[in-house]
Amino acid sequence: MASPSRYLGLTLDEWLGELSAPTPAPAGGSALAYATAMAAAALVLVARVSEESWEGAAGAAVQAELLRDRAAPLAQRDAEAYAAALDARRAARELPPDRRDYALGQAFAEAAEPPLEVARIAADVAELAAEIGRYGSPALRADAVAAASLAAGAARGALAMVEVNLTASADDERVSEAQRLADQAAAALAHIG
Repeated sequence: MASPSRYLGLTLDEWLGELSAPTPAPAGGSALAYATAMAAAALVLVARVSEESWEGAAGAAVQAELLRDRAAPLAQRDAEAYAAALDARRAARELPPDRRDYALGQAFAEAAEPPLEVARIAADVAELAAEIGRYGSPALRADAVAAASLAAGAARGALAMVEVNLTASADDERVSEAQRLADQAAAALAHIG
């Protein structure tokens, strides 16, 4: 496995090789982060092409760039957090039961943070896609729909990652937040699609 800090420097072919390797990380959470970043990048394109016909296009492009730049590093963070949780699970075997539960809960709670942030960003990307699809160049509306689709799928997948990492905390508010964000992204997709 390549060092997670190198993921942003890999070619697409190298990244796909890392993702498909039979190792615990990177995995789905990292893929969701990159899917969200790609959705935002597609919106940058649509907004830039729309600058002559839409007054808000330049601002939308900047927003999309910021979302892209927030999402991409989460691929690294997710892989690191999940690897740390797996390490904690191995180390917890040596702990007394009361300390083991706490240590595992903490490690997997931390592993839930990157996908939760992916859900937050993906919901924002989906909503921005709806706006860009409404006001941007009609010739690239399908690209905005594609971006909204990627973002909504990433938000739904991120919800699953948050849920699995917080299985010991059924009432954890982060699961509710991820559900709300996934629903928000789906609503934005329905609006544009």
